[in-house]
Amino acid sequence: MSTIEVDPNILQQMIMTAVQEAIEQCNLASSNHPALMDKTQLMNFLRIGATKATELLNREDFPVIREFGHPRVPFHSLMAWIDAHTEWVQTNAKGYWDQRGGVA
Repeated sequence: MSTIEVDPNILQQMIMTAVQEAIEQCNLASSNHPALMDKTQLMNFLRIGATKATELLNREDFPVIREFGHPRVPFHSLMAWIDAHTEWVQTNAKGYWDQRGGVA
């Protein structure tokens, strides 16, 4: 049986580089969308019309904040809501969020 020796400093540097690249990719992906979307931004993002957007904003289970005068949808909550309401995810990823310790 062969043995592989790794310098801990080199390993730590490789890990830090990989983590930094992952953070940068996440920042690029999320920077394309505002943290809080208004109705128009929601319509553009989901490619839906005003009627469907109003319907979503009035659903009890839809993530909306009304404290700012006009409804706003938190982007991260919208993505979690979409995951929770996607049939494939419900069927094929049971327990995924429990393993991760919940959503955001």
